[in-house]
Amino acid sequence: MKIKSFEFNLRELAGSMGDFGTLFPLAIGYIVICGLNPASFLVMMGLCNIITGLVYQLPIPIEPMKIIAIVAIAQQWTPSMVYASGFGMGIIWIILAITGIIERIAQITPNCVIRGIQVTLGILLMFQAYKMISTNWIISIVSIIIVLFFRQNRYTPAAIVLMVIGLLIMLTQGKFDLLSAPALAMPVFTTFSIKEVWQTLLLAGFAQVPLTATNATIATSSLIKKYWPEKKVSEKQLAWNQGIMNIILPFLGGMPTCHGAGGLAGQYYFGARTGGANILEGLIEIFLGLFLSASIASLFSVFPIAIIGAMMFMVGIELLKFAQEVKTSKNMIPMIITILTALVTNMFYGFLAGIASYYLISFLLRPRIN
Repeated sequence: MKIKSFEFNLRELAGSMGDFGTLFPLAIGYIVICGLNPASFLVMMGLCNIITGLVYQLPIPIEPMKIIAIVAIAQQWTPSMVYASGFGMGIIWIILAITGIIERIAQITPNCVIRGIQVTLGILLMFQAYKMISTNWIISIVSIIIVLFFRQNRYTPAAIVLMVIGLLIMLTQGKFDLLSAPALAMPVFTTFSIKEVWQTLLLAGFAQVPLTATNATIATSSLIKKYWPEKKVSEKQLAWNQGIMNIILPFLGGMPTCHGAGGLAGQYYFGARTGGANILEGLIEIFLGLFLSASIASLFSVFPIAIIGAMMFMVGIELLKFAQEVKTSKNMIPMIITILTALVTNMFYGFLAGIASYYLISFLLRPRIN
């Protein structure tokens, strides 16, 4: 059966909203605290979504690099520091793609460790979702029920229903009074210094590399093979994509970007099946950037966070299901070690611990020749 590359319907639109839980809070932080230009931020993200959808013909998410975003917001980086960090990451990922290092890392990574990373991400998403859910239990429970009943409905997909409910809640609470009238705003050219590139790599960039390698590249490629076995996207292709995006975006006001297994799982869970989801999301982001950039931070901040939390929680549960694919004790132990180490430290150490335990067990269980 031939798989369509592009569909433009409510299901694809709903799927494009599957990773909003990650985007909303970090976008607010970048715009409000770091001072990034909202028009540039959104238009560049929209263009990246559209181009990625056209090139790969799949719903491959465009997400903020999380460690860089968290450090930048916590330390109140200047806009030029944010742009410099993206440029530095672009150079690193082009090097990893050219040299083939990322492919070699993927080749020695057992499937059970990849599943461990995905399960860890699911647990972390559920923890973060719980904080959002606890802001309003009634809205959260209703949202979860809606997800369970309407997630696969072609005519009233859950994500669309939840977005409409969120907007209605904002309307009844008078939140739209905080928004400015629509006005055209264009992206701006941005600059940074070489000194800032090195400075931001030391502050957060080098710490970001392992997370991007494991979650945004290796785990994302693995998940694409799982969902679309007929459309392989290699780790090297994703590395090139992340490198090119981050080389260009810093000069046009874009944030450091990557892909992500969690975002992909979220988009797929809520209905995305083709590159149409990326194109639809990109068009929405470009529209918001061009016409509502003055209000976007307020719009994100007053949207009922409990709804986003409910969506994230269900995606987290979906990621936990990948543990079912690991059945033998030889593979189960490295997966558990990966999960526990990653939760206690971080994903990179979990990744290393999982690989080390897998090859140690394989060595101990190898046939003995007398």
